[in-house]
Amino acid sequence: MNKNREYPERPFVGVGVIVLRNEEVLLVQRGKSPNKGHWSIPGGKQRLGETIFQAARREIFEETGVKVDQLALIDVVDIIIPDGEGKIRYHYTVVDFQGQWLSGECRAGDDAHAVKWFKLNELGSLSLSEKAKGIILKAANRSDLI
Repeated sequence: MNKNREYPERPFVGVGVIVLRNEEVLLVQRGKSPNKGHWSIPGGKQRLGETIFQAARREIFEETGVKVDQLALIDVVDIIIPDGEGKIRYHYTVVDFQGQWLSGECRAGDDAHAVKWFKLNELGSLSLSEKAKGIILKAANRSDLI
């Protein structure tokens, strides 16, 4: 089985967690490809034998040092990135949750270059994908934060 993230045999299943605290959202600056250096929803890959909810709680803690509560499904997205020849270089199916901050101060884990809380009105000024912005705003609207 090919464990390499580039040119996979099948999609990787991942989780993302939109962590909300008051009128802020927790974001990570990616330390690895794809989208290295860009801000993103924190998360990572699901492990064999782990439920998607367990993966969400584990990944958010590993990547940011934050614990969350009240996980709620927000969206499921496919991230498919071809190379210049049209071959699929990356393919992730990401299950995005909304989580309410429970405890912990943010710190960057192994996959993140930086971790920071941002006010929701700052999202437009960040190097953040339109898809990620939409999912964050969907979670915030569900929480009646904006």
